[in-house]
Amino acid sequence: MMRRETSLMWRSPERPLRRLTLPLAAGLGLALGLALPHNRALENSLNRALPSRFDERLLLVGIDDATLGDYGPLPQWPRSLYLRAFDTLEQAGAQVVGLDVVLGRSSDPDPAVQAAFDRPHLVLATAPGDPVLDWLSARQTVTGVSALNSGSGPLREVQTAYPVGSGPATVLIPSFARQVAAQAGQPLPLDTQPRLLRYSPPAQVAAQTLSFRDLVGGNVRYADLQGRVVLIGQNASGVPGLNLPDIDGRLTPGLEWQARAVSSLLSAPLRRLPGWGTALLCAGCAALTVLCGGLWGYALAGLTLLIAAALWPLGVVFPGVSVSLAAVLGSGLVAFERWRQLKTLRLRDPLTGLGNRLDLIRSVTQRWPRRVEQPFGLVIFDVGALSRVNAMQGRAAGDALLRELSARLQRVKRRGDAVFRSGPDEFAVLLEPAAASEVLPLAQALVREVGPLSMGDLPVPLTVGTASSTQDLAAPTDLLEAASRERYRAKYQRVQEE
Repeated sequence: MMRRETSLMWRSPERPLRRLTLPLAAGLGLALGLALPHNRALENSLNRALPSRFDERLLLVGIDDATLGDYGPLPQWPRSLYLRAFDTLEQAGAQVVGLDVVLGRSSDPDPAVQAAFDRPHLVLATAPGDPVLDWLSARQTVTGVSALNSGSGPLREVQTAYPVGSGPATVLIPSFARQVAAQAGQPLPLDTQPRLLRYSPPAQVAAQTLSFRDLVGGNVRYADLQGRVVLIGQNASGVPGLNLPDIDGRLTPGLEWQARAVSSLLSAPLRRLPGWGTALLCAGCAALTVLCGGLWGYALAGLTLLIAAALWPLGVVFPGVSVSLAAVLGSGLVAFERWRQLKTLRLRDPLTGLGNRLDLIRSVTQRWPRRVEQPFGLVIFDVGALSRVNAMQGRAAGDALLRELSARLQRVKRRGDAVFRSGPDEFAVLLEPAAASEVLPLAQALVREVGPLSMGDLPVPLTVGTASSTQDLAAPTDLLEAASRERYRAKYQRVQEE
C-alpha cells in the first residue's frame, strides 16, 4: 500500500501535464491540417525533382525560327498554309490535331478555305478575352481558350475551364488543353479547379518535336504521325509573351507549356487526401509525437517528407509538409513537458516526491500577504533516529523509513494541508486554515494519527516544532525559524529526559 501511494505522489506532476498536452497536440494538429490541407511548395519541389514521363502519344509541330524565316511573320500567313499541314496530318492518320495559334478574321474571302477548317478531331485555340471565333462557321471543329494559370513566377497549373463574364451571366469556357485531351479520349469535367502542370524533362519534349516547315514541305514520315496527338504552335525564340520562365529558370516556349498541360490532363489524375483526411493525419501525428516523447517527433517529421517523395511517382500527393509540421508541433509540446518537469523537479524531493524546502518557502511566501485574513500554521517533524537507522541497517532502510513517513503524513493530513520534505531528516506540514490556538492541537493529532515508527527493534521517535503566521513575524522565513526553534527546544527536552 505504501509503495503504491508513493508512486502516485511521484507521478502526479507528470500525469496532469500529459492529460493536457495530448489533447492539445491533437487539437493543434487538427487545426494545422485544416489550415494547410495541401502543400503547393512541396508539390512543386517534387514535380521538379521527380519529373513525370512526357506522354508518348503527343507530337509537337513547332513554328520555329526557320519556319518564320521561310514564311514570314505569323500574322501574314494565309489560311491555306495551315490547311496544307492539316491535310498532311489527316492523310498520315493523326488522331487529334490542336492548333495553338489564335486565328483572327482573315482577309481571304474564299469560303472554301473557311469551310476547310470544318474538320473532326481538330481543336482551334481562342484568345482568353474572346472565346468565340466569329469567322468560323464550322460545326465539327472544337475550340478551347488558350490559357494557363500564370502568377508572379513560373507557370504551375492548368484548368479544364475558365470563367467568362460575371455574376449570373458567368459561363465556363473549356481550355484548349482540355479540349485536346477530350478529343484524345480523356474527357474531363469543366471546372475551375487548378491542376498541377506535370514537369517533363526538356530532352523528352525535344525528342517529340518536329518543325512546321518540314511538315508543310512533306519532309516527315507518316509512320511518325499515325495515331498521334499533334499540337501545332510557336516555339521560336524571342516571341514576346510566349517564352516564359520554367521552374528550372529556362525560358520555355508556349507550345511546350501547352504540351505539358495536355500531357498532364492525359495522365492519371493525382490522388490527394481530402482536407479532413489531412487534418486527422496531422492530429494523429502530433499526438503520436507526444506519446513517444524524446526526439521521435523530428524523426517522424523527416519520415513524412520521405513518404511524400516515395508516393509521388505513384501519383499520390501526400501532405508531407503539413504532417511534418504537426510532428514538429508535437515535439514542441514534448519540450514544454520536459521544461515543466524540470521546473517541477527543482521543487521536488526525488526520494518521496514531496515538495522540498524551496517549495516550502515558496508556498509560505505565497500565503504570507493574506496571513491576517487566512491564518495558517507550520509543523516541523524531526526524524531523530535516521542517522542510527542508516548506520545500523543501511541507507536503503533509511530511505524506506522516509518514504513510509511521507506516505503516512499524506494519508492523515487534512484536505487543505500540504506536506514537504524540508531537510534530510525533516518533514513539514503547512496547516491551512489554522488559527494560532489550533496549530498545536493539530500537530499533536498528526503525531497520534501517524502512529509510532520503528525499523525492526529500533524505535524512531518524532520531534515536533510548531509556529503560527499570526505571531509577530516580519518575513516568511521567520515562520520557518520559529518552528525550527520550537523543534530544537522539544528535541533538547527529550534528550534531557532520556
